[in-house]
Amino acid sequence: MSNKNPQSDRLSRLSELPHVLVVDDDERLRQLLSQFLVESGFLVTTAVDAADARNKLKYLEYDLIVMDVMMPGEDGFALTKSLKADKLQTPVLLLTARSETEDRIEGLEAGADDYLPKPFEPRELLLRLHAILRRVAAAPARMEAALRCGKWTLDLARGELVDDDERLPLTQVEHNLLKALAGRKGEVVGREELAQLCGIDAADIGTLRTIDVQVTRLRKKLEEDPKMPKYLQTVRGKGYVLWAD
Repeated sequence: MSNKNPQSDRLSRLSELPHVLVVDDDERLRQLLSQFLVESGFLVTTAVDAADARNKLKYLEYDLIVMDVMMPGEDGFALTKSLKADKLQTPVLLLTARSETEDRIEGLEAGADDYLPKPFEPRELLLRLHAILRRVAAAPARMEAALRCGKWTLDLARGELVDDDERLPLTQVEHNLLKALAGRKGEVVGREELAQLCGIDAADIGTLRTIDVQVTRLRKKLEEDPKMPKYLQTVRGKGYVLWAD
């Protein structure tokens, strides 16, 4: 006679599903998203606003957060920035009716891993979520916590440049870029691949321009002479490479 416990087997299967926290004040959309994601093989928890999300993040770990930007009180940009400042590692995908480039950049600088304008096709959301999960799974298991570039030590765990008692904080996008390049230290990484590693839609030409702008900003912090970079270099026609001492 089998000793298998059906309830135990069910709980075991559920524990293997990616767990998504859906944060949206719109009850109808929250329910539709939850139903779609459950049917697509996710375990789903919902939150009605930022305060509810913070409470649920205290007690459970999630594989992904899908968050609406336009919420009353603390909006999605502010909540994402705050969570990332507290070193939350869970990837965040923002949903918003605002699709302008500046809004997308604001979301990425807040620390979001991807950004999907409304209205969207559910299948596109699913593809983006699976892409984020693949990036997380493919991230280097071991990466140097700190790299030396001239006078600066790159503290990748804290997202800072450190020189003795001086600490220069990086924005979330700068931090993401440095982590992506540090994971491939000494290798040329193309702009499209950099965008993907940072969780940005590389199909958008404006996004690739954003990569260039962020590299320029990083050089101003990292390099002694940003116009003649020693550590964060451009390889014409191919991409960028990070060198360390």
